[in-house]
Amino acid sequence: MKKHQEIKRLIIYTIVIVLFSFAVTTFFNPYETHRSIPGIPDPVQTETEGSENFTLDGYNIDIYYLYEYDIEGLVVSTNRHYWFGIDNELSPVDAAIAWGPAAELNNKVDFHWGQTGRYYHFRVSGDDMNIIGDLSEISCSSSNNHLVPSDSKTRSQVKKIRTGDHIKIKGYLVNIDGLDEDGKSFYWDSSTTRDDTGDGACELIYVTDVQWL
Repeated sequence: MKKHQEIKRLIIYTIVIVLFSFAVTTFFNPYETHRSIPGIPDPVQTETEGSENFTLDGYNIDIYYLYEYDIEGLVVSTNRHYWFGIDNELSPVDAAIAWGPAAELNNKVDFHWGQTGRYYHFRVSGDDMNIIGDLSEISCSSSNNHLVPSDSKTRSQVKKIRTGDHIKIKGYLVNIDGLDEDGKSFYWDSSTTRDDTGDGACELIYVTDVQWL
């Protein structure tokens, strides 16, 4: 009975912490959601090779480098993952990042950025389409990024990222394979281009550093 009460208390505390974190992120963001930053260049990726191996949450994890990756941009939405699961252990935060015209037009156009699950989405009002011209240009200058911290320092950095931040992330685009002791497999692959959309279009970044600009 006592153990049951302790578990119940732990669940309640967890829910309170999640709700408090959401409130802080939503209502005490130091920047305007529609902040605009002109002149942010496209992400840079350079082909490379290499790998990492470690155990996490009962899985043997292999991380395979595809490209070195530097992305500078305006954070237009974030999604934090608090619940159990190997994907949430690997990547506690997704950040939707804009650069180029998407970042420059962010205060001129009434963008509605958002994230659901591991996906991001945006919409605009009809009149704003005259400013944008082609919606595909916004899709090609923004991306949803699954951030996989490489160590405790970068995990702390990733968890500090907020909507409205102007940041630069250094790391690698990676594919991830995992296998637990029962033979259950896990895999997660990164997009390697900025012009894809839909399922599989998100960048999976093994983060080595985050800078605030």
